[in-house]
Amino acid sequence: MMEEDRRRIEAIFRTRVVRLDALATGLTTGLTAGIGLFLATNWLVLKGGPVVGPHLALLGEFFVGYRVTFAGSLVGFAYATVAGFVTGYAVGRLYNRLAAWRAGPDR
Repeated sequence: MMEEDRRRIEAIFRTRVVRLDALATGLTTGLTAGIGLFLATNWLVLKGGPVVGPHLALLGEFFVGYRVTFAGSLVGFAYATVAGFVTGYAVGRLYNRLAAWRAGPDR
C-alpha cells in the first residue's frame, strides 16, 4: 500500500513538473519571432544595395503591408509577434494535454 501511494505521488509530481505555462511560452515565442524579423529586416535595410532582401520580401504575401523597409519592419514585428504567440500558445497547450494524457487518469 505504501509503495503504491509513493508511485502515485511520484506520477503526480512528474506531471506537474513537466507542465508548460502556455501563456509564457506564447509570449516568449511571439517576442522572439517579432524581434527576429524586426532585426533581420533592418539589417538588410542598413546593408542596402540595388535589390534589398528579395527573399524576406516574400513575407509580404502572408503579412499584408510588410515590406523590407523600416516601416515594414514595424508591421512585420506586429505580425510575427502575433503569429509566434499563437504558435507558442498552441504548442504549450498541446504539450500539457499530451502530458496529462500520458500521466493517466490519476493525475
